[in-house]
This record gives sequence, structure tokens and C-alpha cells, in this order.
Amino acid sequence: MPAPVDPRLKGAAWLSIPLLFLIWHLAAWAVADRLFPTPGMVLARLWGLAVAGTLWSDLARTLMRAGAAFGLALVLGTLIGAALGRFRLADALLSPWLIIGLNVPAIVVAIALYIWLGLNDLALILAVTLNKTPLVAVNIREGVRALDHGLAELAAVYRIGFWRRLRLVILPQLLPFGLTAARTGLSLIWKIVLVFEVLGSDGGVGFRVGIFFQNFDIRGILAYTISFMAVVLALEYLGLRPLERRVLGWRPLRA
Repeated sequence: MPAPVDPRLKGAAWLSIPLLFLIWHLAAWAVADRLFPTPGMVLARLWGLAVAGTLWSDLARTLMRAGAAFGLALVLGTLIGAALGRFRLADALLSPWLIIGLNVPAIVVAIALYIWLGLNDLALILAVTLNKTPLVAVNIREGVRALDHGLAELAAVYRIGFWRRLRLVILPQLLPFGLTAARTGLSLIWKIVLVFEVLGSDGGVGFRVGIFFQNFDIRGILAYTISFMAVVLALEYLGLRPLERRVLGWRPLRA
């Protein structure tokens, strides 16, 4: 059963964003410069972009690219990580590949794929997938290595079928590692997709921010940043955290 959430922590979470906007407003008021607008000015620009419709189309394109890359990286990374954690020979053979994949600059992969495939969504999604798959694979590999073999032997003694053993014994142990890989990978994928869109694309949040930068439109940049952060916070608090509480609710709450 999921552990209850401390009401004090809920209150602190609700106060976090208003506190951030208050600090921002005071800093903008102290600087008093057109290149450091107040939150009210940025929100007004955000409303105008939303009414014009460009905001929604750009958000949709970026979310589509990030979602596709995230899904591919999660599936490929899980399969590779499970194989590396299960088979020592595969781990010894492919571990150097993981190290290279974790450390090769993302911009190099993007530029190479843009040259080979052109400035299109396929090149962008593939570049992000190649960059994030090693991260997921490393997390899943460690999860497979940490599996309790005693539980596996117990399941074998009771002759539990493979699919039931996978659902009741293996997946519950791997889920914490999978959630860590998902949260870490998702947080990095957002950033990389935006950078790649600035580098070369025909739409999306990063593409629009690049245009605003060329015009020194700081209000537009911050308006798009707020909209994107709103999406990220919604995914975190409405998706990942409830799932984490449900899956890992057995853990005691920290003081």
C-alpha cells in the first residue's frame, strides 16, 4: 500500500513556484532593465503566443520528438541492460561501448546524423536515442545484477511459470532502477532535444527560442521556457511521482 504523503511537504510544494516568481519579480524590480522583464510581462507575452497558436504547435512538435526518443531509448536500453546484467560475456564485450556512448558529446552525434540523414525529425530522434540509450542500459544492468537469486530459486521450487515469475518476482525488483533511468533520461532528453532543435529543425520550442535569440526577444525566450517547464512539472507531479509512490510506497518516509 502506498505510504501517505506528509501534509507539510504538500504545502511546501505548493509554495515553491509562487516563491520562485516572487524572487524573480524582486530581482527584476531591482535591476530595472528591459532585458530582465518581470514575471507579469513574461506571462503577458506567453498569453499572446498561446492565443496566436504558435506556442501549441511548437510544444506539440517538441513533445513528439522527445516522447519518441524517450520511448526508443527506454526499450533499447532495457533490452541491452538486461542482456549485459544476465550474461557476463556480453557485459565484458560491450561495456567499452557503453562507456563511449555515455561520454561521446551529444552535439557530435547530432551533427553527424544531420549530415548523413539531413535536417529532419528522423535524424533528431535517432541522435537523442543514441545518446540516452547507454544511460538506461547502465541502470537496468545494475538492477539485473542486484536481483535476489533466493527469490528466483524459491519460484523455481514452486514451479512458477516464466511470465508469472517475471511479473511477481523480477519486475518488482527492477522497477526502482527503471524509474531512476526514466526520470534521469527524461530530464536529459528535454534539454538535448531543445539544443538539437536550435541546431537544425523546422519547428519546436528550441527552434522558436533560437529565433527569439536572434531578435534579442528575452520575453519570448522566457515565455517559452515557462511553458515547457509547466509541461515538465505536470509530467513529474501527475505522472512519475504518483507512479513512484505506488511502486515504492513500502519505503519509510524520511523525516
